[in-house]
Amino acid sequence: MTSALGTLPHRHVLTVPTGPGAVRLARETAELALAEWGIGARHPAVGPALLILSELVANSVRHTAGVSPQTTVVYAASPDCLVLAVHDRHPHRPRLFGPDRTGPAGSGPGGLAMVVELTHGLGGTAVVRGDADGRGKSIWITLPL
Repeated sequence: MTSALGTLPHRHVLTVPTGPGAVRLARETAELALAEWGIGARHPAVGPALLILSELVANSVRHTAGVSPQTTVVYAASPDCLVLAVHDRHPHRPRLFGPDRTGPAGSGPGGLAMVVELTHGLGGTAVVRGDADGRGKSIWITLPL
């Protein structure tokens, strides 16, 4: 998706300290960007997308703050898709459900399992991409609009 990201007409990147306030700032930035791009709060993908984004940034804060002082969020959209990516510099690459929706994606009713279920429920994709140096990763979510 990173190569196709450049073809999306709307893009925004936000880097925040990995700590308190990161989720709120990432979510508020998403709401502003989506509104600017003409994707209204009433669009059926917006509520779930904001929940997915909040969970991914919260996971970054919860699990990587000691290693990754910053979290970067990429927002991108076209008339037919919305892309969200959350990047941190912690080397652990969490496992997501496979294509057949089996396998771990986190524990409990929230977390990555919820992210993957919401994403797949909307007809989207969820992918973990490691940094070239092996010392960080991004979780990419693509949702149809």
